[in-house]
Amino acid sequence: MTSLKSVIRQGKQTRSSLRKLRASGVIPAVVYGYGAKNTSVKVDEIEFIKTIREVGRNGVIELGVGSKSIKVMVSDYQYDSLKNQITHVDFLAINMKEELTVDVPVLLVGEAAGASEGGVVQQPLFNLQVTTTPDAIPENIEVDITELGIGDSYLVGDLNATEKYSIENDKEEAVVTVVPPTEEPDEDAEETAAEEADAVAEEEADAVAEEEADKEEAEEEK
Repeated sequence: MTSLKSVIRQGKQTRSSLRKLRASGVIPAVVYGYGAKNTSVKVDEIEFIKTIREVGRNGVIELGVGSKSIKVMVSDYQYDSLKNQITHVDFLAINMKEELTVDVPVLLVGEAAGASEGGVVQQPLFNLQVTTTPDAIPENIEVDITELGIGDSYLVGDLNATEKYSIENDKEEAVVTVVPPTEEPDEDAEETAAEEADAVAEEEADAVAEEEADKEEAEEEK
């Protein structure tokens, strides 16, 4: 199991002190959850990023907090896109024997048969809600779309069942589908439509002119 060292933050946490922490490459964080007191800590940003890359978003981390070692998962984190910087992390202490529900990414594998016929692969679900113990959380759930033709779909209920985890999404919910290509009118059809529109406009103009002429003739007869 991957380990990460944290240091307990002491004293009053002001905005200026937090800014100084972040500027020095350290991320303010908090630990809470199973068997843990709500504790303010800090972790090295580079080490945290390395850890997440190694264990994945739902991976279990052995977090050193003072003299203790706590099994945690990353419950949430804040990211400043302007500064390209992680600004805060929430570590959730967990019971390895207790089930929890997390979002697991869907990974499409292969190329759909319908795509070679012009079909378009659409993926309504990028994550699935999975319930299991922390040590059995999959990094992702693979969906082989090789045999999908135009009009075919994989529903949640079509995914292979496993004893290690259960999927909480509605079984009738589509994970991926191949839709027919959108037909674009060819140039001849566009030209024909334009010609028809011009003809209609000319007929309307002639009708108006004829009506005006009739009115003028009627006025002269009076």
